[in-house]
Amino acid sequence: MSDITNRKDIELLVDAFYEQVIVDESIGEFFTEVVKLDWEVHIPIMYNFWETILLDNMVYKGNPMLKHIQLSQKRMLEPHHFERWLELWEATIKNHFEGLKAEEAISRAKQIASLMKYKVENAG
Repeated sequence: MSDITNRKDIELLVDAFYEQVIVDESIGEFFTEVVKLDWEVHIPIMYNFWETILLDNMVYKGNPMLKHIQLSQKRMLEPHHFERWLELWEATIKNHFEGLKAEEAISRAKQIASLMKYKVENAG
């Protein structure tokens, strides 16, 4: 296995991750029923987000915190939802990649989830 080094790797990671997410009993409905995402729009945004985070190529424009606060107003995001998201993310990475960037992808996701959980819980 190799590390995450380019946009194609990001695309593989995001695609493999969302294949699991949409069928997951705990969090899948957020993507398929609560929001009913337009996947042709959402997935490229996720590519850009993670390319910006992991490869320092500033292609993402947006406010993920605001999106998740709005989501939680539709259906409450609870701690176990964040935990499940992280479990799937980490498993996807470990199934496809190894190396410093792969480890960074896991640690950055944990930081993002922690901040997002805090913001969602304290949105008022």
